[in-house]
Amino acid sequence: MAHAVSWFEIPATDFERAKTFYEKIFGFKLEAVDTPVSQVAMFPSKWQEGEIGGSITAGEGYRPTADGSVLYLNAGGDLDGILERVAEAGGQVVLPKTRVEMTDTGEMALFMDSEGNRIGLYSV
Repeated sequence: MAHAVSWFEIPATDFERAKTFYEKIFGFKLEAVDTPVSQVAMFPSKWQEGEIGGSITAGEGYRPTADGSVLYLNAGGDLDGILERVAEAGGQVVLPKTRVEMTDTGEMALFMDSEGNRIGLYSV
């Protein structure tokens, strides 16, 4: 197994609002795809080549939550910039940039997105 994660889906109740939120905080476009049962906006990745990919997904059974599993998205070298854009885009930072002391491997933060999901950011 190359990675513990192969794909992720971030649930949304308002698809366009969620898509716009993530595009604003990361500064890239998500590729929107309509399926017969849901609306999907995919994060840029070469998932067909083994990169970890994911999407914003809205449809029956997709309910945002602040409880449960936390997904950490790669902030690259722009953790501060992304955190600055969270509030502007309609979210809220709930844990500011914090050094990962246990392994001393980077920094992390948590935010609530426009839909009410608790999402993490990680930067090496």
